[in-house]
Amino acid sequence: MRAASILALIGCLATVTESKVYTRCKLAKIFSRAGLDNYKGFSLGNWICMAYYESHFNSTAQKFLKDGSIDYGIFQVNSDTWCRRAEFQEKNYCHITCSALLNDDLVYAIICAKIIVRETEGMDYWQGWKKHCEGRDLAKWKRGCNV
Repeated sequence: MRAASILALIGCLATVTESKVYTRCKLAKIFSRAGLDNYKGFSLGNWICMAYYESHFNSTAQKFLKDGSIDYGIFQVNSDTWCRRAEFQEKNYCHITCSALLNDDLVYAIICAKIIVRETEGMDYWQGWKKHCEGRDLAKWKRGCNV
């Protein structure tokens, strides 16, 4: 009986930590509904392109950096400035826990990304965007998605 309970608990935990990798068109629809298309002058293509090069559309992506901080979620938001890990006192300008950025519904990630764009005056915060998306024709990122 006890072994069955432990296995059930492990199964629940495995389900919670399972990553969600979105399709391009699913993200286009979510981002469009969330008001990201032309938010602060950045087209929907910019947001989709950035999410691809930052996380490959993986809502639970995490990147551990040399300085001890961690980039979280679909937009790879950094723990040092934008969110708070329980054991550290980061700046937390988005006023959220970093774990909230790993949620599959993307609400907190989108709210935080809007704050970043507003507070940093653009998408230059994201190196993936600067390297692969900035100044390019981004129409292909929403092509065929009916948004």
